[in-house]
Amino acid sequence: MAGRLTLQIVKAAKPAAARYTLWDAELKGFGLRVNSDGTKSYALKYLFNGRQRWHTIGKHGSPWTPDTARNEALRLLAQARNGTDPQEAKRAQATADLTVSELCDLYLAAARAGQILTKFDEPKKASTILTDGSRIERHIKPLLGRKRVQDVTPDHIETFLHDVAAGKTALDVKTGVRGRAIVEGGRGAATRTVGLLGGIFAFAVRRRLRTDNPVRGVQRFKDKRNERFLSGVELQGLGQALSACDEAWRQHAQDLAAWTEGGGRGKPPRPPLHAESPSVTGAIRLLLLTGARKSEVLHLQWSHVDREHGYLRLPTSKTGAKAIPIGTAALLLIEAQPRLACNPFVFTGSVPGRPFVGLAKAWERIRARAGLPDVRLHDLRHSFASVGASSGSSLPLLGAILGHRDPKTTQRYAHIARDPARAAADQVSDLISASLGSARRTS
Repeated sequence: MAGRLTLQIVKAAKPAAARYTLWDAELKGFGLRVNSDGTKSYALKYLFNGRQRWHTIGKHGSPWTPDTARNEALRLLAQARNGTDPQEAKRAQATADLTVSELCDLYLAAARAGQILTKFDEPKKASTILTDGSRIERHIKPLLGRKRVQDVTPDHIETFLHDVAAGKTALDVKTGVRGRAIVEGGRGAATRTVGLLGGIFAFAVRRRLRTDNPVRGVQRFKDKRNERFLSGVELQGLGQALSACDEAWRQHAQDLAAWTEGGGRGKPPRPPLHAESPSVTGAIRLLLLTGARKSEVLHLQWSHVDREHGYLRLPTSKTGAKAIPIGTAALLLIEAQPRLACNPFVFTGSVPGRPFVGLAKAWERIRARAGLPDVRLHDLRHSFASVGASSGSSLPLLGAILGHRDPKTTQRYAHIARDPARAAADQVSDLISASLGSARRTS
């Protein structure tokens, strides 16, 4: 165009099929970009170190008018002549103003895109990202979210550690109609959240958002992992509870069949309080007989079961693709599960084609009946390892069965081991099955 870029010209500019630029005749490189959707923005084209660069000043509208945008373009050109690239200066300013809260959002977005790898060189699982997000929202953002990333020091991290340990972020709030969020803090939560912060700031260093990691060197509390193992007596008690659940379910199935054969008059019989489906009791037994993780058992498909060689061949797990050796007792348990058409999962739920969900709540009911109020589902995995170690299985062999890539993870069972290695998976599952089965014989 010939002439100065004015407000009248800006308002009169109409969108076209493709974006175009109206250039100001008085200031070289300054112009108005008109997008196909009708939006308009002021831009500057300039040379820096012999290379052509574009810099978007801002969209038309407060504070940007032709006059204010022209003044900004003059300032940017002067900056470039003095040896500072306006684009680099803009990125540096954005980095300087970035808050910890914004950094956490960038980190979670990268994790969801599969760009954050675990120590096993695998993208983070959705469940892990969910846990990370919870720690960010409940601990990191309330205490550090408003701080600029550049301003965070090791002293801030250490204060954060002790604040979370002391319960400063503790809360008990209602989430939805039935939901409830209970955050207690404590040393374990503090240590694990600072560990997450270390990963977030390492991400910031990789993205050149800061030059160092302020978490490095901060002494954390020792993470005392729960190492609860079931004793022989407790295994028998759990076996009794599981058997009672099975018997109540069978009785309910018979009552329901009789009601159906009788024409279905009146209300259908309701299952007793202590009745649990075969998917519940079967999944719990398989956790004990294999040492597998809950997600590995609940997402187990029939195609993953290698009956000929005695393996569960999982295409994915916490540590990637995985083969779990299983004993005869575990294989027989799997074969005994009802197999539904059009459902690939071993343990099925009420939704066609989907796996069973709700094991955590069912476990709370069962552990209460078995007198095991402090036992978590993950402790069944520990129990498999403890039985294997006490029966003579070597720690490396147990680590192979459990899928531990880090030998130190299996080493926590070292104080239980007594004798050299021998075949472990079959032996351990037989021992546990015998304990559970002895309860059935005495019930």
